[in-house]
This record gives sequence, C-alpha cells and structure tokens, in this order.
Amino acid sequence: MIYKKYIKRLLDLSLSGVGIIITSPFLGIVAVIIKATSQGPVLFKQQRYGRHQKPFVCYKFRSMYTTAPKDMPTWKLENPEEHITPVGKFLRKTSMDELPQLFNIFKGEMSLIGPRPVVLKEKKLIEAREKVGANDVRPGLTGWAQINGRDLVGTEEKAELDGRYVKRMSFFVDCKVFFRTILYVLRKEGIQEGEIKTLKKRDEILDTKMEKIK
Repeated sequence: MIYKKYIKRLLDLSLSGVGIIITSPFLGIVAVIIKATSQGPVLFKQQRYGRHQKPFVCYKFRSMYTTAPKDMPTWKLENPEEHITPVGKFLRKTSMDELPQLFNIFKGEMSLIGPRPVVLKEKKLIEAREKVGANDVRPGLTGWAQINGRDLVGTEEKAELDGRYVKRMSFFVDCKVFFRTILYVLRKEGIQEGEIKTLKKRDEILDTKMEKIK
C-alpha cells in the first residue's frame, strides 16, 4: 500500500526528471530531424484517458504525416505504411516516439509502469478495464500487457492483463516489467502496424508469440 500511494510516484518523479535531463540532447536531435524531413509539428499531441478516465494530452514524437487519420490506433489502419514517415518508422520500431511521455510522467499524468493510456475512441477497452480496476491507476509508459503481446492481444485479453497488473502492483513487479520491456524493444516484439485482417492470421501470430514466451 505504501509503495502504491507514495513510493511509486516518488520514483516516477525522480526517474522521469533524470531521464529528461539525460536524454535532452538526444530529444533535441530527434526534434530537428523530424522537423527537417516532413511538414508538421515535432510533437504529436493526443487526448487519451488517464487515471479515473480523466482525459489528458499525451505527448509523442510525430511519426506520421499530418494527413493521417486522427484519433485512430495505428493497428486499425488498413495501409499504415502510407501514413508513417521514414523517420517515424524507425522511431516506432525502437519505441523512441514514446520518449516525450517522460514529461507526462513528470507532471503526474502518467507513470513509468502501468496500463497504456487509451485513445478516447477505444470505448470497449475502457469499459473492459473498468471492470478489472485498471482505470484506477495512472497509465504507464509501458505495462504488463506490453510485455505479454502488446498490439497482438485483443481487447478483453489486454484488459485482463492490465487488471492482473493492478492487483499485483509492487516494486518487484514494476522492475520486472521495466527490464522485460527493454528486451521487447530490442527484439521489436509485439508491434502490429495495421489491422490484422482475419482471425486465422491473428491466431497464427498469437501462437508464434506464445511459443516465444514459453
């Protein structure tokens, strides 16, 4: 209880602050490259649901052209490659587009570890999370669902994983998620750009994923 109420936020504040300072030169370089290679703002700002379903502005490096559909998860796009910039493709594959969320964490809108913040249109996931208490904590830069399938799990499965994290939340669980996230990023696992067309194809991907977990 002490960890959930006090220590977790203290760690978020200190680690995000240090992270911002350390990565600031790199963030500046990425910002210049984005601005120089495509038209539009450096940051992509999007309304997402936070703790207790309170909307907040989530920051990301812009990885798509300004003509891309708004407020739609990338995995739902039919032809995502048409909308993603060359620089954005690299940023998304390495998850570097999420780095500006360190500022969301520092401001107290997010946590380092927790359920990922949800786009306002994803009503089914919000409702499913409400049933398992996953909307009662700050959304995270990474979470339990991100190291157990990420984009390749369905709405109910994702909510179940998020609810499982909330019940087990502790310093040791957060450390486990943090270090496993690093492995996931290095292996580029669980990333799905564009809609999975058929249930059969989705099941094939999930079966492959489960074999890797085993």
